[in-house]
Amino acid sequence: MRVMVVDDEGLARDRVRRMLEASGEHDCVAEAANGVQALEQVAEARPDVVLLDIRMPGMDGLEAADHLSRLEEPPAVIFCTAYEEHAVEAFNLQAVGYLLKPVRKEQLSQALSNAQRLNRAQLNALGGMESEHRSHISARTRRGLELIAVDDIFYLQADQKYVTVRHAEGETIIDETLKELEDEFAERFVRVHRSMLVGLKHIVGLEKNTEGQAVLALRELEERLPISRRHLSAVRKIVRSI
Repeated sequence: MRVMVVDDEGLARDRVRRMLEASGEHDCVAEAANGVQALEQVAEARPDVVLLDIRMPGMDGLEAADHLSRLEEPPAVIFCTAYEEHAVEAFNLQAVGYLLKPVRKEQLSQALSNAQRLNRAQLNALGGMESEHRSHISARTRRGLELIAVDDIFYLQADQKYVTVRHAEGETIIDETLKELEDEFAERFVRVHRSMLVGLKHIVGLEKNTEGQAVLALRELEERLPISRRHLSAVRKIVRSI
């Protein structure tokens, strides 16, 4: 079995890797210190199972698992946690694989035998244990899993059943609805018309185009964004507060 070990503590990764090697049944094909690194490596490493620490800087294990589940062929996930009874109960209720730290050889062997892919309902139910909102948005592309930091997103624009993410590196199409994104990131984006959300941190101010209509100016973006009359008043208030 091909296993990826993800933990921000190097000693913890070393310990688990040694146990995997000693078993003679499993190969440690990759290691990562946080969720972002794990997602960057997963396409090349092609693990069958990912051992995911829950608490990590940058991107925690629950968010990383959420992104992994969006892959066409996601690996199975086993969470590693030092949490107490309330977290263990949550894992048990959702039938999610977990290991208590420090990981023991017998527990590791049993968890790997029972490893399974997580579904969306399980991940959503566990979501309240850590951060409520993702730090990144992911998309399946020809290159594998593309990660886009939410802070780097200029705007999100709906087009039929897809959403185009305009970000610092270009454009990416994702299979999520604008309403879902608005609900999740309500404090970081403002709706400027029915098909567009704009990142608050990128807004410079309001301007008028050649036709006298109000448009939104963003940092590092030459493009000016239209604002519907329905949302203009709310956008003006937000711009004044920036």
